[in-house]
Amino acid sequence: MTPPATPQLDPVHFLELEVTGRCQLRCGHCYAESGPTGDHGTMATTDWENLLTSAPAAGIETVQFIGGEPSQHPDFERLLKHALGQSLKVQVFSNLYRVTDKLWDLLDDPNVTLATSYYSDDPDEHDRVTQRRGSHARTLANIKEALRRGIPLKVAIIELWDGQRADEAYAQMKALGVNRLGPIDRMRGVGRGASTIETGVGELCGQCGNGRAAVSSSGDVWMCVMSRWMEPAGNVKVTPLAEILAGSIWQDLLTQVPRRAGVTACAPDSDGSDCAPAETICQSNALILPRRSNVTACAPDSDGSDCAPAETICQSNALILPTRLLVRPGR
Repeated sequence: MTPPATPQLDPVHFLELEVTGRCQLRCGHCYAESGPTGDHGTMATTDWENLLTSAPAAGIETVQFIGGEPSQHPDFERLLKHALGQSLKVQVFSNLYRVTDKLWDLLDDPNVTLATSYYSDDPDEHDRVTQRRGSHARTLANIKEALRRGIPLKVAIIELWDGQRADEAYAQMKALGVNRLGPIDRMRGVGRGASTIETGVGELCGQCGNGRAAVSSSGDVWMCVMSRWMEPAGNVKVTPLAEILAGSIWQDLLTQVPRRAGVTACAPDSDGSDCAPAETICQSNALILPRRSNVTACAPDSDGSDCAPAETICQSNALILPTRLLVRPGR
């Protein structure tokens, strides 16, 4: 029997770095099962630095710090600076529960973008998701601060139950001036979500490994953070990233993900917050919005914790956003 052919996918240029499992929140849908008692894994700070140093030679252009809450890593600011020192673009996917003045200064760098999750315009409902009272007020205040500073910001909205005020949250973000909003996503059967939704390849968006890869806090390499339950392709503490991405295990993993037809027809843009089916937006059906004046390079505008490839749609100093307002995957 002829083995399945490896799909024609983009080379990996976007790397998710799950630097910690610690988080101030304990969201019921968290794919990483993060929380206040989470740890930082077995990757030492020097391991992360070695990976970042070697990343450009492996074809990586953008890294995303994610967790957990990446700022909970004791050397997070050091790692962020090290990434920038390698001429990498950086996205920080943060819960925005607490942002120090020093971190704001780092986020102001023109090569850094920011992403966060938001659940409801109702404080009690948002806090019900995060299981931490007061998280809504903090996150909302820091969303406003990011906008005030002109930091490129993506807000991801996830609907966990019928009747949740996700539509209202979406409208609130639009009214505030958040221009990067993917379609409202749903809870996925990964991590804590697996308690109510069965884990399987059907829970993946179909873009795992397509232009992206992820590294866990133990050094394991996945196709993305949502495919964490599948066999790792290798471990960066043992094998160089470039070798892992060129290896047979990685190629075999790519064949196991059902790919959506037509994904390569247009440049992919961001989807929702987790792993919503990637919304393939053609440039002919897009709205071009101006970027910050101090962004001089046409850089990949990385997505969030979702599973679309990094959104590399470069038109001078512009960001392409879909003209449609809301698409609900799976409905």
